[in-house]
Amino acid sequence: MAAVMAIAENLRGPAVDRPSAADARRYWLQAKRSQLTPYLFIAPNMALFSVFVFFPLLYAFYISLREWSLIDTPRYIGLENYARLASDALFWQSLSNTAVYSIATVPMSLAIGLVLALALNRDLFGRTILRSVFFLPVVISNVATAVIAAWLFNDNYGVINALLQQVGIGPVAWLSSPRWALFSLVVTSLWVRIGFCMVVYLAALQSISPTYYDAAQMDGASRWQQFRFVTWPLLRPATFLLLILGVIHSFQVFDLIYVMTGGGPGFSTTMIVQYIYQAAFVGSEMGYASAMGMVLFVMILIFTLLQWRVNRRVEDVA
Repeated sequence: MAAVMAIAENLRGPAVDRPSAADARRYWLQAKRSQLTPYLFIAPNMALFSVFVFFPLLYAFYISLREWSLIDTPRYIGLENYARLASDALFWQSLSNTAVYSIATVPMSLAIGLVLALALNRDLFGRTILRSVFFLPVVISNVATAVIAAWLFNDNYGVINALLQQVGIGPVAWLSSPRWALFSLVVTSLWVRIGFCMVVYLAALQSISPTYYDAAQMDGASRWQQFRFVTWPLLRPATFLLLILGVIHSFQVFDLIYVMTGGGPGFSTTMIVQYIYQAAFVGSEMGYASAMGMVLFVMILIFTLLQWRVNRRVEDVA
């Protein structure tokens, strides 16, 4: 019997001391601390996001359901502000102007920026200076850019009209004609945006491994084929980023147009953000302006989600 008990003790192994209550509490605190550490790191960003983005967004939606002139007490009117948008011809015209401006500026800025990036990614004399020159408009204030552009495109004493008259072309009403005012804004916006697109594309081009091009050359691929089947697919993330940022920028443009044309002549260059500004601070219709702001937010959100989904599908196929 004693032998059997000895064998059982050997099979059971050495006795293991159970942790005390203090040790268990210390282990629990360490586990909780490791779980809370990531949230502590993102807490400052989340606090800033909540104060300057999330809460203002909720408050804008709250105001969009009310009639408020900044002086009297807000009065609840439900969805009347949103219903008013459907019959507001100026709202639809400003939205149309914004869409035309976006279609004219975003693809062109991406295309020109890509061409400049491809050209300045080679071993060229003075390429560093050229990169700085093309990127310079990005760091200049939009107000200063608009003042310079308004001087260049001025109908009476503008530099561009002076040069045109030297070659026998009459002065063009760049800023006072509905036909040319939007064109002048598009040209100025391209001058501002192509530098940023160029830098993003340059960073993407320099991140592509040369081994891909070596393999393509060994297979007999031409320069166009290398660009089509190697460079362009690898630039898709950068293109997606620039497309989203370009559309958001074009839908939020304000200072450039406010200084150059003031939304005129007439209503030909008034964009959606400027119309929101006029409704809020000129017409004192904060509820109606907030409703337009919420519609603009939803439009940008839907576009971003659709573009993100299309980009994901293309990456999955690739």
